[in-house]
Amino acid sequence: MRITLRAATALLGAALLAGTPHAMARTGSADQADSTGISVPAAAPAADPAYEVLVFSKTAGFRHSSIDEGIATLQDLGATNNFTVDATEDAGAFTGSNLARYEAVVFLSTTGDVLNATQQTAFEQYIQGGGGYVGIHAAADTEYDWPFYEGLAGALFQSHPAVQSATVKVEDRAHDATAHLGATWQRTDEWYNYRSNPRTTAHVLASLDESSYSGGSMSGDHPISWCKDYQGGRAFYTGGGHTDESYGEPAFRRHLLGGIRWVADRTQADCRPETGYQTLFSGSNTNGWKQAGPGGFTLADGTLTSHGGLGMLWYSARELQGDYSLKLDWKAAGDDNSGVFVGFPASDDPWSAVNNGYEIQIDATDAPDRTTGSVYGFKSADLAARDAALNPPGEWNTYEIRVTGERLELFLNGRKINDFTNADPARSLAQGYIGLQNHGDGDDVAFRNVRVKQSGPTPGPRAGEVKGVNGKCLDVDGAQTADGTKIQVWTCNGSTAQRWTVADGTLRALGKCLDVSGGGSADGTRIQLWTCNGTGAQGWTPQADGTVRNPQSGKCLDASGGTWNDGTPVHLWSCHAGANQKWTLP
Repeated sequence: MRITLRAATALLGAALLAGTPHAMARTGSADQADSTGISVPAAAPAADPAYEVLVFSKTAGFRHSSIDEGIATLQDLGATNNFTVDATEDAGAFTGSNLARYEAVVFLSTTGDVLNATQQTAFEQYIQGGGGYVGIHAAADTEYDWPFYEGLAGALFQSHPAVQSATVKVEDRAHDATAHLGATWQRTDEWYNYRSNPRTTAHVLASLDESSYSGGSMSGDHPISWCKDYQGGRAFYTGGGHTDESYGEPAFRRHLLGGIRWVADRTQADCRPETGYQTLFSGSNTNGWKQAGPGGFTLADGTLTSHGGLGMLWYSARELQGDYSLKLDWKAAGDDNSGVFVGFPASDDPWSAVNNGYEIQIDATDAPDRTTGSVYGFKSADLAARDAALNPPGEWNTYEIRVTGERLELFLNGRKINDFTNADPARSLAQGYIGLQNHGDGDDVAFRNVRVKQSGPTPGPRAGEVKGVNGKCLDVDGAQTADGTKIQVWTCNGSTAQRWTVADGTLRALGKCLDVSGGGSADGTRIQLWTCNGTGAQGWTPQADGTVRNPQSGKCLDASGGTWNDGTPVHLWSCHAGANQKWTLP
């Protein structure tokens, strides 16, 4: 049954991509608002193909009074979302033939040893055959001596403080279990501490802010909900659900529904472990980003949504060099057009990215080399793999763009769908900037959580003198550290006022950054020392001709005037590669 239903889901996605009339697009029911004010859909975005779920709530230890509420909630969710719930406490249900009926098995606050060896083997075979597991709350207080189960659940219970309110930090807002939530989620529950941290073996969806409550013991990194692919199957766990009241919260109910839908293969997500990424766009502001060309992006609810165009929002504060992995979440409203650019030089002209970089396309119904998952105009995605991994319009997807030298691998919701190698000597994937396209009126595509991980040799911080015209050094006037301090050229003297650090696309001295006053772009704009803030006013990129360019303005660091004495100020000026614009960095 699992194979048939999953194939039906893939065919639905393929039909949407093939240009099925929009009347078949997924639509949601009316939203409900929970006590936190979060807008929560009462049901999944569309009717999924029908399936069956087994809810197992046997206890051999502490029994939660909320189990009855949990069963009723899961049955209610099933009634409104096209799945049937069978609830049991009979471990005899764990046979190969019986488990084959179900797309998901929910362990609802089970405790202790609940399955014998034969039943454990049947469940292992079910997961290895592509089955789904959902663990709720005390599912982590179960089967301590069964290594397979510990790996499936992700972590096991250690202790808990009293029931209290805490702040949940939502780390992944693309997964169906958490996409409806804000960046934080305030709720009351019994918050488990776990014997191990699952972050290295599972994808963390949400974690606890241990400073927001008493009794957390996981050293500040406290996952509370996660997902993972496991031995051929899928596993989702949430630490919530101790209290009866939990099951009346629309946001928590939608959280459970999303977990069930994912393990039942009704929605897709990247559930590979994720560590070491640096945030380029977190949702709170667009510091370091700059719009090129017409149109733009609206920022609301931690989400950038495109409008107008053709333009591009590009990350001007940092050029990516060497090997890296770029991840971001995106959602198309319908048959919309957008893309992600990589490997292009600094420019305020969006066509520079088109002509000098590569675009990873987002577009449901174009030609194979110009549709979702393609390297636009160069290579189509593996369409069968793409269709199986793709969520339809209205639901979030995750791209990973992995660059190794001149090779680009593209992963959609954790599945590899394209593999392209640059052979154009005029282009390079090994260095350049990244950007998000706003294609035009009516093309509404949203982005969240843009992050990057440098995974190969990259330039590290370098410190020393910055030498310019007549061999003089870039100098902080009087070694002062106040915001607005003048930057000048001065005879090199080895002082701290002339010691600059090149790191992450900035030039730093005395703990502050080289800054274009007011983020200006006019010739003659003052260059000063200022508190580092990640904006484009503090981005500097060395060029092959010896100039140092501020990508936001497209202009160069320039020693002013025609004679250059000690104390001559530097300013911003149109690039011309004259002697007073050439600098040697550490």
